[in-house]
Amino acid sequence: MVLKSEVSSFVKSTSLAQDVVAAKPRVVLPRTGFTADELRSQMEKLLKRESNTDKDGNVFAYTYTLKDEHYRLQQEAFDMFCEKTGYSGEHDDIVKEFFHAFMHENALNPMIFPALRLMETEVVSMTAAMLNGSSETVGFLTSGGTESNLMAVKTFRDMARAQRTNIRRPNIIAPITVHPTIDKAAHYFDMDVIHTPVGNDFKADVNAIEQAINSDTVMIVASAPQFCHSVIDPIEEIAALAARKGIPLHVDACFGGFMVEKLGYKIPKFDFRIPGVTSISADVHKYGYSVKGASVVMYRNASIRKFQIYAYSEWPGGLYGSPSMAGTRPGGNIAAAWAAMKALGEDGYMRKAKELMLVTDKMKEKGLCLMGEPCMTAFAIGSDEPNLNIQAVADAMETKGWKMERNQLPDSLHCSILPHHISKVDKFLDDLEDATDICRNNKALAKKGTAGVYGMMANIPDKGIVTDFLVEFFSEVYKCK
Repeated sequence: MVLKSEVSSFVKSTSLAQDVVAAKPRVVLPRTGFTADELRSQMEKLLKRESNTDKDGNVFAYTYTLKDEHYRLQQEAFDMFCEKTGYSGEHDDIVKEFFHAFMHENALNPMIFPALRLMETEVVSMTAAMLNGSSETVGFLTSGGTESNLMAVKTFRDMARAQRTNIRRPNIIAPITVHPTIDKAAHYFDMDVIHTPVGNDFKADVNAIEQAINSDTVMIVASAPQFCHSVIDPIEEIAALAARKGIPLHVDACFGGFMVEKLGYKIPKFDFRIPGVTSISADVHKYGYSVKGASVVMYRNASIRKFQIYAYSEWPGGLYGSPSMAGTRPGGNIAAAWAAMKALGEDGYMRKAKELMLVTDKMKEKGLCLMGEPCMTAFAIGSDEPNLNIQAVADAMETKGWKMERNQLPDSLHCSILPHHISKVDKFLDDLEDATDICRNNKALAKKGTAGVYGMMANIPDKGIVTDFLVEFFSEVYKCK
């Protein structure tokens, strides 16, 4: 078995020594965001540490491009995409500059690109501190919430196999409202998900979770909040159960992890302050306001995180190790996430969170039929009128130019409140009222259009038929014509 001291000695001999070996205080989110000029100055220092493949020409892997006209064309395409899709904000220019500077670097090898390693560890450290992790809390940056959740599932499957001898087919206990990425992870890693019911408030049923646990259970998953209705599961109760049973609890906070609670809103605790919480996922590319895709998966300590890392030493091509699902890890996303967090700082995140919470509150005060008690900046709208089909209302809204997200079981409309809604809130509420009146006064609309198709698909008892439909749908729309 390799001793930790041997690894430390090896690292001291590498280019990472100045960052890894020296004990440094935990990096936290700056109270006030850095200016663009301050970040550009830091960028220059970071770039000096990287391997200059254009100038030196001494690297035989990882970078396949030169900073030529083709390279600059890609930068321009990225900028055009940002402009067309509305990616904007007071920090957008500096974030794009960081993306440009590191867009062809590869975080697969931290010794070739030590600045990427430094930025990744700082993003993880800042996120962990924001979610009240201790100095022992660690993690990795991933490509998004899907990969973060996949990595948590893989970690706890492997940890259970290493520590327990009675595992036959590993399973996960999760409420039915958990994000499908957990089911996707179980499918990929040959596991089962035991779904438990939620109450009338759409929160996970803790008693049902306890009853579902068996000798093959390797983890419990809860949401903060769950995406469907923006309801936070009772994390403290579930964590107490998990701790009592000796089972890891993963909190999927991909949606809400960056919505700081210091504004004074009543948000139930869900982070590392709760002893039974073992891991958390949070997306920097959602309310962290970075470019797609960047997410963080964090663990309470390094002994847990080790089970996420894949290593293979028998390949003729050399030693292979990877901390995430992806091998190649785009440097631009890491750099952009670092720049976004440093540029905004705590005061910037607080300001943005307040703006969106005010919009959310204004929408909710309109008398909408809300599903449960939504927290943070999302909610689901249902119908409390037997003859008013909420899916038909969605159809009517789409004729007015809105792109509606549809829930099922029960039917409702999901609304995530985003920065571009700040100037559109009054129009949304007026259009929703008008669309509701149109459907209320024309009962036949409930049986027409996509609402009818959606309702038909949602009510088919054999979900295998619907699954086949979805597979064929994706096969069809991604044809190369």
